[in-house]
Amino acid sequence: MKVSVKVFAGFRDIMEKEILVVLPEGARIKKLLDELSGLYPDLEAALFESRDVLLPYVNILQNGRNIYFIDNLDTALRDGDVIALFPPIGGG
Repeated sequence: MKVSVKVFAGFRDIMEKEILVVLPEGARIKKLLDELSGLYPDLEAALFESRDVLLPYVNILQNGRNIYFIDNLDTALRDGDVIALFPPIGGG
């Protein structure tokens, strides 16, 4: 299956702003993030507090819906999904 990944803000310093990723059927968000971290080694530290815990305020949306409210890192992916990665945003 093919999943489109779009990144915003500081994540654009680490990887391309949009990438198409091919994954096996039944893959979950965690598998996608592992694949992306393999392609972009700096991404893992920007996403994870520990191996299976996202950093606070990192938001990942699946087709516009935050995965935190679905199954978090166990959220199932489907062919054609659009995943958006938002890093913590600071400012004042």
